[in-house]
Amino acid sequence: MHYDILIVGGGHGGAQAAIALRQAKYEGSIGVVNAEPEYPYERPPLSKDYFAGEKAFERIMIRPAAFWAERNVDMLLGARVDAVDSAAHKVTLSDGAVISYGSMIWATGGSPRQLPVEGGNLPGMHVVRTRADVDGMLGGLDDVAEVAIVGGGYIGLEAAAVLRKMGKKVTVLEAMDRVLARVAGEPLSRFYEAEHRAHGVDVRLGVEISGIDGEEFVTGVRLADGEVVPAQMVIVGIGIVPAVAPLLAAGAAGGAGVDVDAYCRTSLPDIFAIGDCAAHANDFAGGNIMRVESVQNANDMANAVAKSLTSELTPYHAVPWFWSNQYDLRLQTVGISAGYDAAVLRGDPQTRSFSVVYLKAGKVIALDCVNATKDYVQGRLFVTDGLSPTAEQLTDTNVPLKELAAALMVH
Repeated sequence: MHYDILIVGGGHGGAQAAIALRQAKYEGSIGVVNAEPEYPYERPPLSKDYFAGEKAFERIMIRPAAFWAERNVDMLLGARVDAVDSAAHKVTLSDGAVISYGSMIWATGGSPRQLPVEGGNLPGMHVVRTRADVDGMLGGLDDVAEVAIVGGGYIGLEAAAVLRKMGKKVTVLEAMDRVLARVAGEPLSRFYEAEHRAHGVDVRLGVEISGIDGEEFVTGVRLADGEVVPAQMVIVGIGIVPAVAPLLAAGAAGGAGVDVDAYCRTSLPDIFAIGDCAAHANDFAGGNIMRVESVQNANDMANAVAKSLTSELTPYHAVPWFWSNQYDLRLQTVGISAGYDAAVLRGDPQTRSFSVVYLKAGKVIALDCVNATKDYVQGRLFVTDGLSPTAEQLTDTNVPLKELAAALMVH
Protein backbone atom coordinates (compact mmCIF):
# COMPACT_ATOMS: atom_id res chain seq x y z
CA MET A 1 0.00 0.00 0.00
CA HIS A 2 1.31 3.46 -0.88
CA TYR A 3 0.11 7.00 -0.14
CA ASP A 4 1.58 10.18 -1.56
CA ILE A 5 0.87 11.75 1.82
CA LEU A 6 0.42 9.57 4.88
CA ILE A 7 -1.07 11.22 7.98
CA VAL A 8 -0.52 9.41 11.27
CA GLY A 9 -3.17 10.38 13.82
CA GLY A 10 -6.84 11.19 13.33
CA GLY A 11 -7.30 13.95 15.91
CA HIS A 12 -7.70 17.66 15.19
CA GLY A 13 -4.31 18.05 13.51
CA GLY A 14 -4.51 14.97 11.31
CA ALA A 15 -8.08 15.66 10.22
CA GLN A 16 -7.35 19.32 9.45
CA ALA A 17 -4.24 18.39 7.44
CA ALA A 18 -6.33 16.12 5.18
CA ILE A 19 -9.06 18.77 4.86
CA ALA A 20 -6.57 21.55 4.05
CA LEU A 21 -4.74 19.42 1.45
CA ARG A 22 -7.98 18.75 -0.44
CA GLN A 23 -9.06 22.40 -0.09
CA ALA A 24 -5.75 23.33 -1.73
CA LYS A 25 -6.77 21.09 -4.68
CA TYR A 26 -4.12 18.50 -3.84
CA GLU A 27 -4.87 15.46 -6.03
CA GLY A 28 -2.42 12.86 -4.73
CA SER A 29 -3.44 9.93 -2.54
CA ILE A 30 -3.98 10.60 1.19
CA GLY A 31 -4.20 8.00 3.93
CA VAL A 32 -4.92 8.64 7.61
CA VAL A 33 -3.84 6.04 10.17
CA ASN A 34 -6.08 6.50 13.21
CA ALA A 35 -5.64 4.40 16.35
CA GLU A 36 -9.27 4.93 17.33
CA PRO A 37 -12.22 3.12 15.72
CA GLU A 38 -14.12 6.38 15.10
CA TYR A 39 -13.83 8.95 12.36
CA PRO A 40 -12.17 12.18 13.58
CA TYR A 41 -14.03 14.05 16.30
CA GLU A 42 -13.51 17.07 18.54
CA ARG A 43 -11.73 16.38 21.81
CA PRO A 44 -12.56 19.46 23.96
CA PRO A 45 -16.25 18.45 24.38
CA LEU A 46 -15.16 15.13 25.91
CA SER A 47 -14.72 16.75 29.33
CA LYS A 48 -17.55 19.24 28.74
CA ASP A 49 -20.74 18.86 26.62
CA TYR A 50 -20.27 15.21 25.61
CA PHE A 51 -19.55 14.10 29.18
CA ALA A 52 -22.55 16.11 30.38
CA GLY A 53 -24.81 14.41 27.81
CA GLU A 54 -25.57 17.76 26.17
CA LYS A 55 -24.08 16.78 22.80
CA ALA A 56 -24.47 13.45 21.01
CA PHE A 57 -21.34 11.97 19.42
CA GLU A 58 -22.55 12.84 15.91
CA ARG A 59 -22.50 16.52 16.89
CA ILE A 60 -18.83 16.46 17.87
CA MET A 61 -17.58 14.74 14.71
CA ILE A 62 -15.21 17.04 12.80
CA ARG A 63 -16.90 16.04 9.53
CA PRO A 64 -19.70 13.55 8.76
CA ALA A 65 -18.39 10.04 8.09
CA ALA A 66 -19.22 10.25 4.37
CA PHE A 67 -17.04 13.36 3.93
CA TRP A 68 -13.76 11.45 3.93
CA ALA A 69 -14.71 9.01 1.17
CA GLU A 70 -16.13 11.87 -0.91
CA ARG A 71 -12.74 13.62 -0.69
CA ASN A 72 -10.81 10.41 -1.43
CA VAL A 73 -9.18 10.36 1.98
CA ASP A 74 -8.60 6.78 3.13
CA MET A 75 -9.32 6.40 6.85
CA LEU A 76 -7.44 3.42 8.30
CA LEU A 77 -9.35 3.14 11.59
CA GLY A 78 -8.18 1.13 14.57
CA ALA A 79 -4.64 1.08 13.18
CA ARG A 80 -1.39 2.19 14.81
CA VAL A 81 2.10 2.84 13.46
CA ASP A 82 4.65 0.76 15.36
CA ALA A 83 7.80 1.46 13.35
CA VAL A 84 9.12 4.05 10.91
CA ASP A 85 11.83 3.46 8.28
CA SER A 86 12.56 7.01 7.18
CA ALA A 87 15.21 6.10 4.61
CA ALA A 88 12.86 3.68 2.81
CA HIS A 89 9.85 5.99 3.41
CA LYS A 90 7.87 3.14 4.96
CA VAL A 91 5.91 2.51 8.16
CA THR A 92 4.86 -0.76 9.77
CA LEU A 93 1.46 -0.96 11.43
CA SER A 94 0.63 -2.89 14.59
CA ASP A 95 -0.97 -5.65 12.46
CA GLY A 96 2.25 -6.03 10.45
CA ALA A 97 1.02 -4.22 7.34
CA VAL A 98 3.62 -2.03 5.61
CA ILE A 99 2.71 1.29 4.00
CA SER A 100 5.05 3.39 1.87
CA TYR A 101 4.70 7.15 1.58
CA GLY A 102 6.00 10.19 -0.26
CA SER A 103 5.60 12.60 2.67
CA MET A 104 4.34 11.91 6.17
CA ILE A 105 2.56 14.14 8.71
CA TRP A 106 2.88 12.85 12.26
CA ALA A 107 -0.14 14.06 14.27
CA THR A 108 -0.47 11.48 17.03
CA GLY A 109 -0.98 13.77 20.03
CA GLY A 110 -0.28 11.85 23.22
CA SER A 111 -1.62 9.42 25.75
CA PRO A 112 -2.75 10.44 29.24
CA ARG A 113 -0.09 10.22 31.93
CA GLN A 114 -0.90 7.39 34.32
CA LEU A 115 -0.75 7.66 38.10
CA PRO A 116 2.44 5.80 39.03
CA VAL A 117 1.18 4.36 42.32
CA GLU A 118 -0.03 1.02 43.67
CA GLY A 119 -3.59 0.35 42.53
CA GLY A 120 -3.27 2.79 39.62
CA ASN A 121 -4.74 0.23 37.20
CA LEU A 122 -7.76 -0.86 39.25
CA PRO A 123 -11.21 -0.82 37.62
CA GLY A 124 -12.77 2.57 38.37
CA MET A 125 -9.60 4.45 37.37
CA HIS A 126 -10.24 6.72 34.37
CA VAL A 127 -8.54 9.20 32.05
CA VAL A 128 -10.09 11.67 29.59
CA ARG A 129 -8.63 11.53 26.10
CA THR A 130 -10.91 9.49 23.84
CA ARG A 131 -14.59 8.82 23.30
CA ALA A 132 -14.04 5.33 24.73
CA ASP A 133 -12.58 6.87 27.91
CA VAL A 134 -15.64 9.02 28.47
CA ASP A 135 -18.12 6.30 27.50
CA GLY A 136 -16.39 4.09 30.06
CA MET A 137 -16.93 6.72 32.76
CA LEU A 138 -20.55 7.32 31.80
CA GLY A 139 -21.24 3.59 31.84
CA GLY A 140 -20.16 3.29 35.47
CA LEU A 141 -21.60 6.49 36.92
CA ASP A 142 -24.88 5.05 38.21
CA ASP A 143 -23.03 3.12 40.93
CA VAL A 144 -20.86 6.08 41.90
CA ALA A 145 -21.59 8.58 44.67
CA GLU A 146 -18.08 9.96 45.22
CA VAL A 147 -15.47 10.90 42.62
CA ALA A 148 -11.85 11.84 43.23
CA ILE A 149 -10.14 13.86 40.50
CA VAL A 150 -6.35 13.80 40.47
CA GLY A 151 -5.03 16.99 38.88
CA GLY A 152 -6.40 20.53 39.06
CA GLY A 153 -5.80 21.48 35.43
CA TYR A 154 -8.44 22.23 32.79
CA ILE A 155 -9.48 18.60 32.26
CA GLY A 156 -9.90 17.90 35.98
CA LEU A 157 -11.81 21.10 36.72
CA GLU A 158 -14.11 20.73 33.71
CA ALA A 159 -14.93 17.16 34.75
CA ALA A 160 -15.52 18.36 38.33
CA ALA A 161 -18.03 20.95 37.12
CA VAL A 162 -19.97 18.36 35.08
CA LEU A 163 -19.97 15.83 37.93
CA ARG A 164 -21.24 18.38 40.45
CA LYS A 165 -24.12 19.17 38.10
CA MET A 166 -24.86 15.43 38.14
CA GLY A 167 -25.02 15.58 41.94
CA LYS A 168 -21.86 13.57 42.62
CA LYS A 169 -19.62 14.33 45.60
CA VAL A 170 -16.33 15.54 44.09
CA THR A 171 -12.84 15.93 45.56
CA VAL A 172 -10.06 17.52 43.49
CA LEU A 173 -6.53 16.53 44.52
CA GLU A 174 -3.78 18.86 43.27
CA ALA A 175 -0.07 18.45 44.03
CA MET A 176 0.76 22.15 43.54
CA ASP A 177 -0.30 24.96 45.89
CA ARG A 178 -3.02 26.15 43.49
CA VAL A 179 -5.19 24.84 40.63
CA LEU A 180 -4.30 25.72 37.02
CA ALA A 181 -0.77 26.43 38.34
CA ARG A 182 0.95 25.46 35.08
CA VAL A 183 -1.25 27.56 32.82
CA ALA A 184 -2.53 30.61 34.72
CA GLY A 185 -1.59 33.31 37.19
CA GLU A 186 -2.55 33.28 40.85
CA PRO A 187 -5.61 35.61 40.61
CA LEU A 188 -7.25 33.20 38.16
CA SER A 189 -6.31 30.13 40.20
CA ARG A 190 -7.80 31.57 43.37
CA PHE A 191 -10.99 32.59 41.55
CA TYR A 192 -11.53 29.07 40.18
CA GLU A 193 -10.74 27.45 43.53
CA ALA A 194 -13.39 29.64 45.18
CA GLU A 195 -15.91 28.89 42.40
CA HIS A 196 -15.48 25.14 42.71
CA ARG A 197 -15.70 25.29 46.50
CA ALA A 198 -18.87 27.38 46.22
CA HIS A 199 -20.32 24.60 44.06
CA GLY A 200 -19.50 22.04 46.73
CA VAL A 201 -16.22 20.64 45.36
CA ASP A 202 -13.66 19.68 48.02
CA VAL A 203 -10.47 21.22 46.56
CA ARG A 204 -7.30 19.89 48.22
CA LEU A 205 -3.99 21.59 47.40
CA GLY A 206 -0.40 20.48 47.98
CA VAL A 207 -1.40 16.84 48.40
CA GLU A 208 0.68 13.81 47.58
CA ILE A 209 -0.93 10.51 46.61
CA SER A 210 0.63 7.32 47.90
CA GLY A 211 -1.77 4.76 46.44
CA ILE A 212 -5.25 3.73 45.32
CA ASP A 213 -7.31 1.61 47.70
CA GLY A 214 -9.55 -1.22 46.57
CA GLU A 215 -9.39 -4.91 45.73
CA GLU A 216 -11.57 -5.59 42.73
CA PHE A 217 -12.63 -1.97 42.33
CA VAL A 218 -11.50 1.48 43.46
CA THR A 219 -12.72 2.43 46.94
CA GLY A 220 -10.55 5.44 47.68
CA VAL A 221 -7.39 7.47 47.16
CA ARG A 222 -4.73 7.15 49.83
CA LEU A 223 -2.80 10.33 50.60
CA ALA A 224 0.79 10.50 51.86
CA ASP A 225 -0.41 11.56 55.32
CA GLY A 226 -2.44 8.36 55.60
CA GLU A 227 -5.88 9.84 54.96
CA VAL A 228 -8.08 7.96 52.49
CA VAL A 229 -10.42 10.02 50.30
CA PRO A 230 -13.41 7.75 49.58
CA ALA A 231 -14.18 7.36 45.87
CA GLN A 232 -15.84 4.78 43.65
CA MET A 233 -14.38 6.52 40.59
CA VAL A 234 -11.02 8.23 40.13
CA ILE A 235 -10.31 10.50 37.15
CA VAL A 236 -6.65 11.23 36.46
CA GLY A 237 -5.86 14.45 34.60
CA ILE A 238 -2.12 15.04 35.04
CA GLY A 239 -1.02 15.75 31.48
CA ILE A 240 -0.06 13.67 28.47
CA VAL A 241 2.93 11.72 27.24
CA PRO A 242 3.59 12.65 23.58
CA ALA A 243 3.13 9.67 21.25
CA VAL A 244 6.44 9.91 19.43
CA ALA A 245 8.31 6.68 20.30
CA PRO A 246 8.39 5.28 16.71
CA LEU A 247 9.79 8.57 15.38
CA LEU A 248 12.46 8.83 18.07
CA ALA A 249 13.38 5.17 17.51
CA ALA A 250 13.81 6.01 13.81
CA GLY A 251 16.34 8.69 14.75
CA ALA A 252 14.20 11.84 14.91
CA ALA A 253 15.50 14.59 17.19
CA GLY A 254 13.34 15.07 20.26
CA GLY A 255 12.68 14.10 23.84
CA ALA A 256 9.51 15.45 25.41
CA GLY A 257 7.88 15.43 22.00
CA VAL A 258 9.47 15.42 18.56
CA ASP A 259 11.48 18.49 17.58
CA VAL A 260 10.33 20.46 14.54
CA ASP A 261 11.67 23.55 12.79
CA ALA A 262 9.76 26.70 11.84
CA TYR A 263 8.05 24.73 9.03
CA CYS A 264 7.00 21.81 11.28
CA ARG A 265 9.67 19.58 9.72
CA THR A 266 11.26 16.89 11.86
CA SER A 267 14.94 16.01 11.45
CA LEU A 268 13.88 13.01 9.30
CA PRO A 269 13.42 13.50 5.53
CA ASP A 270 9.87 14.30 4.34
CA ILE A 271 8.36 13.86 7.81
CA PHE A 272 6.44 16.73 9.40
CA ALA A 273 4.98 16.75 12.92
CA ILE A 274 2.07 18.86 14.18
CA GLY A 275 -0.14 19.37 17.22
CA ASP A 276 0.35 18.29 20.84
CA CYS A 277 3.41 16.13 20.06
CA ALA A 278 5.44 18.77 18.16
CA ALA A 279 8.11 20.65 20.15
CA HIS A 280 8.74 23.96 18.41
CA ALA A 281 10.25 27.38 19.05
CA ASN A 282 7.11 29.38 19.76
CA ASP A 283 7.09 32.97 18.48
CA PHE A 284 4.68 33.96 21.25
CA ALA A 285 6.79 32.52 24.07
CA GLY A 286 10.02 34.34 23.34
CA GLY A 287 11.16 31.57 21.01
CA ASN A 288 11.18 28.99 23.83
CA ILE A 289 10.95 25.36 22.69
CA MET A 290 7.59 23.99 23.79
CA ARG A 291 4.66 21.82 22.92
CA VAL A 292 1.32 23.63 22.79
CA GLU A 293 -1.65 21.42 23.60
CA SER A 294 -4.58 23.12 21.92
CA VAL A 295 -6.96 22.73 19.01
CA GLN A 296 -5.75 26.05 17.60
CA ASN A 297 -2.14 24.88 17.53
CA ALA A 298 -3.04 21.57 15.84
CA ASN A 299 -5.21 23.23 13.19
CA ASP A 300 -2.84 26.09 12.41
CA MET A 301 0.16 23.76 12.16
CA ALA A 302 -1.88 21.49 9.86
CA ASN A 303 -2.75 24.44 7.61
CA ALA A 304 0.90 25.54 7.42
CA VAL A 305 2.09 22.04 6.47
CA ALA A 306 -0.66 21.62 3.87
CA LYS A 307 0.46 24.89 2.30
CA SER A 308 4.11 23.79 2.36
CA LEU A 309 3.20 20.54 0.60
CA THR A 310 0.99 22.11 -2.06
CA SER A 311 2.40 25.56 -2.84
CA GLU A 312 5.20 27.29 -0.94
CA LEU A 313 7.12 26.49 2.22
CA THR A 314 5.10 28.16 4.99
CA PRO A 315 6.31 28.74 8.56
CA TYR A 316 4.02 28.16 11.53
CA HIS A 317 3.25 31.53 13.06
CA ALA A 318 -0.06 31.84 14.90
CA VAL A 319 -1.07 33.40 18.19
CA PRO A 320 -2.07 30.61 20.61
CA TRP A 321 -5.57 30.58 22.09
CA PHE A 322 -7.46 28.26 24.41
CA TRP A 323 -10.80 28.03 26.14
CA SER A 324 -12.44 26.26 29.08
CA ASN A 325 -16.08 26.00 30.17
CA GLN A 326 -16.81 25.40 33.87
CA TYR A 327 -20.30 25.99 35.31
CA ASP A 328 -21.50 29.27 33.77
CA LEU A 329 -17.94 30.54 33.31
CA ARG A 330 -16.33 30.79 29.90
CA LEU A 331 -12.59 31.24 30.15
CA GLN A 332 -10.85 32.41 26.97
CA THR A 333 -7.08 32.73 26.81
CA VAL A 334 -4.93 34.35 24.15
CA GLY A 335 -1.15 34.14 24.20
CA ILE A 336 1.15 32.13 26.49
CA SER A 337 1.58 33.47 30.01
CA ALA A 338 4.59 31.30 30.96
CA GLY A 339 7.47 33.47 32.13
CA TYR A 340 5.36 36.56 32.93
CA ASP A 341 6.78 39.03 35.44
CA ALA A 342 3.59 41.02 36.10
CA ALA A 343 -0.12 40.14 36.18
CA VAL A 344 -2.72 42.93 36.14
CA LEU A 345 -6.32 42.33 37.16
CA ARG A 346 -8.81 44.09 34.87
CA GLY A 347 -12.32 44.16 36.30
CA ASP A 348 -13.72 42.66 39.49
CA PRO A 349 -13.82 38.86 39.96
CA GLN A 350 -16.85 39.38 42.25
CA THR A 351 -18.86 40.33 39.15
CA ARG A 352 -17.81 37.04 37.48
CA SER A 353 -16.56 39.00 34.46
CA PHE A 354 -12.90 40.03 34.46
CA SER A 355 -9.53 39.55 32.80
CA VAL A 356 -5.98 38.90 33.95
CA VAL A 357 -3.40 40.55 31.69
CA TYR A 358 0.13 39.09 31.75
CA LEU A 359 3.19 41.19 30.93
CA LYS A 360 6.87 40.44 30.48
CA ALA A 361 9.40 43.29 30.42
CA GLY A 362 6.47 45.70 30.06
CA LYS A 363 4.90 44.00 27.02
CA VAL A 364 1.58 42.14 27.04
CA ILE A 365 2.18 38.43 26.38
CA ALA A 366 -1.22 36.91 27.29
CA LEU A 367 -4.73 37.48 28.62
CA ASP A 368 -7.03 35.19 30.57
CA CYS A 369 -10.60 36.44 30.13
CA VAL A 370 -13.49 35.11 32.23
CA ASN A 371 -16.92 35.93 30.77
CA ALA A 372 -15.17 38.85 29.06
CA THR A 373 -15.25 38.06 25.36
CA LYS A 374 -14.65 41.68 24.32
CA ASP A 375 -11.38 41.76 26.24
CA TYR A 376 -10.41 38.44 24.63
CA VAL A 377 -11.14 39.62 21.09
CA GLN A 378 -9.68 43.09 21.53
CA GLY A 379 -6.74 41.92 23.64
CA ARG A 380 -5.35 39.74 20.84
CA LEU A 381 -3.77 42.82 19.25
CA PHE A 382 -1.82 43.53 22.45
CA VAL A 383 -0.27 40.06 22.20
CA THR A 384 0.42 40.01 18.45
CA ASP A 385 1.91 43.51 18.45
CA GLY A 386 3.64 43.31 21.85
CA LEU A 387 2.01 46.51 23.12
CA SER A 388 3.22 48.07 26.39
CA PRO A 389 0.34 49.62 28.37
CA THR A 390 0.70 50.72 32.00
CA ALA A 391 -1.05 48.81 34.78
CA GLU A 392 -3.18 51.91 35.32
CA GLN A 393 -4.36 51.89 31.71
CA LEU A 394 -5.20 48.18 31.87
CA THR A 395 -7.24 48.43 35.06
CA ASP A 396 -9.46 51.20 33.65
CA THR A 397 -12.43 49.17 32.44
CA ASN A 398 -14.17 52.31 31.17
CA VAL A 399 -11.74 52.33 28.25
CA PRO A 400 -12.25 49.38 25.88
CA LEU A 401 -9.03 47.56 25.01
CA LYS A 402 -9.39 48.40 21.31
CA GLU A 403 -9.36 52.13 22.16
CA LEU A 404 -6.33 51.66 24.40
CA ALA A 405 -4.57 49.67 21.65
CA ALA A 406 -5.29 52.40 19.10
CA ALA A 407 -3.88 55.06 21.44
CA LEU A 408 -0.75 53.00 22.13
CA MET A 409 -0.14 52.36 18.44
CA VAL A 410 -0.31 56.07 17.63
CA HIS A 411 2.58 56.62 20.02
